[in-house]
Parts: sequence; structure tokens; C-alpha cells
Amino acid sequence: MEWIQATIFTTSLGIEPVTGRLYQIGITGVEIEDESEFNEHLENNRQYWDYVDDELREKMSGDTRIKVYISSNASGDETLQAIKDSINELKKLDIDGIFGKLEITLANMSEEDWANNWKQYFKPLYVGEKILIKPQWEDLPEDAGDRIVFIIEPGMIFGTGTHYTTQLCIVALEKYMKANDVVLDLGCGSGILSIISLLLGASNALAIDIDPNAVPIASANAELNGQPKDKYKVLSGNVVTDIEVKEFIGYHKYDIVLANIVADVIIALSDIVPEQLKPNGIFIISGIIDDRKDEVLSVLKEKGFEILEVNESSGWVAMVCTHK
Repeated sequence: MEWIQATIFTTSLGIEPVTGRLYQIGITGVEIEDESEFNEHLENNRQYWDYVDDELREKMSGDTRIKVYISSNASGDETLQAIKDSINELKKLDIDGIFGKLEITLANMSEEDWANNWKQYFKPLYVGEKILIKPQWEDLPEDAGDRIVFIIEPGMIFGTGTHYTTQLCIVALEKYMKANDVVLDLGCGSGILSIISLLLGASNALAIDIDPNAVPIASANAELNGQPKDKYKVLSGNVVTDIEVKEFIGYHKYDIVLANIVADVIIALSDIVPEQLKPNGIFIISGIIDDRKDEVLSVLKEKGFEILEVNESSGWVAMVCTHK
């Protein structure tokens, strides 16, 4: 498959607003090349080297670059247009120019080239007290201890588990997951959260995403982690508008419902999730930018949810709530 590499030129101050807008579109896997972070890394680790290649310094100089990878097909064209529209909107709002030139360049890449460029940045990650996320191509760290290891081959259009929102959800799962819970993962992407719920003791999980590409990727990740098909099912469909999908999901079946999406979708789900949860079931949500925290909280309370926790990390908000 061919892929388009879209590079957005910004500044260090522009990283959060740009990645926030990408996340709202549904893009969570990004590469960031930032000169200030690179120079700080050199300064703080000076004891480890005597020489840094001038070519590397030159590569990291100038603009901050945020790279995303989009499939070269009709669906990818729609995503690319959404990126262009959102970045142009941000550029109009940035009257003082603090986010840089906000220009986008495109390059075509083969799947092999993409993998070689991208995988080198994704290393084992410790999350919470119990989980270690390990890329399939990496060795298990010697200090992994007794952590539960989640092995992932994320695919090119979904997140890797490194985003703050995903980590906030995993920490909540560690706290609220009980043995033999039944889990529903809405907007599953590569299946990170629902598969981790199984590793934490869930009896079975149903994962749903509006993007059909999620089905083979999440299924493959479940297999990588030894989860049989009778415990883990993946479905593509729109849970908000599709009656058949709602019927397939069923009613009042789930101990935990997960939704690491965006604020607007979470608001739409607030009417539906009470029908899916068992009485006093747990709804774990994330993907909310801090500017919309109060709005989402207000809607959830209006729909009868009791808020158990609100946690924040680097401008992102996660919530844990229940419904009687």
C-alpha cells in the first residue's frame, strides 16, 4: 500500500494546538521533530557523547515538524482535506504568528519506507502500575518485572498507546477493572484499551470503530496477545446512528464502556451508553481537550451520570463515571 506523509511546519508552541486538532480529526499517531527539545536533550545528556553529527543538527534546525501518515486512497484524501481545513483555520486564529508558518508538505512513501521511518521512534512504554506496552519488533526490557505486557503492531493510521489520553484510560482501567468484567470499547482504533482490559482480567470484550481498517488491525493485536476469538470481537460501524450496530451491541450487558474519542462524540454517546451499561457500570472516557471539560461534565450530569474521577495530563482530560 502507498502512504502519504504530510508534514506540518509549526513551532514548539504550536505542537499542542496542532496535535490537538489532528486528534479531533481522529489522528493519534504522529512524529514530532522539535529543535528546542532536541537541543535540550543534547545539553542534558552531554556526558554521553563528545561529538554530534552536523548533518543531524542541520536536520533538526529551524521549524518544528509534525508528521502524519495517511493512506493513499479516497478515505485518505478526505482525511487530508480535513487536516488542511483545520490547519488553515488555526492559521487564521494565530494572529500573532506564534505557531509558525503552519504550512503542509506532502510526500509519497511505500509501506516499507514508512515502517522503517516510523518504528524507530516507538519504544517500550511503562503505563500506570501494571502495564508495559511493547512494540512487536522490540525486545522485552530487562526491568519489565511482573508487569503485564501488551504487545502491539498498531498499523499506520491508529495510535500506539503513547498519547496522554490513552494512558489516562489505561490507568483508570487498572483501578476499576474487576475479574470477569464484560467490556465495550467504542472507537477502538488498534484495540489497545479493550485488549488490555482482557489482560487485566475481563472475561470478554467487544470493540467497535467507525473505520473498517480497525477490524484487521485490532484483531491482529488481540492474536498477538494470545486472546481467542471467542473472547474478543471487533466490529466496524457507527454506534450513534446505526440501529443494527446498537442491536448487535445489546443492552445493559457491559460492566465497563470505554470511549477514547473526542468531546463531540462523547456528548453524542451520553444518550446511548446508559442503555449499554449494567446498573452501576463504569464509563471511562478520554480524548477531551481541557477547554471542553466543563461542557462534557455538564452534559454527563444532565444525562444522569455520577462523576467518580476527573484526571488531566498535558491539556487532555479523562473522566470516570457511573450510571445507575
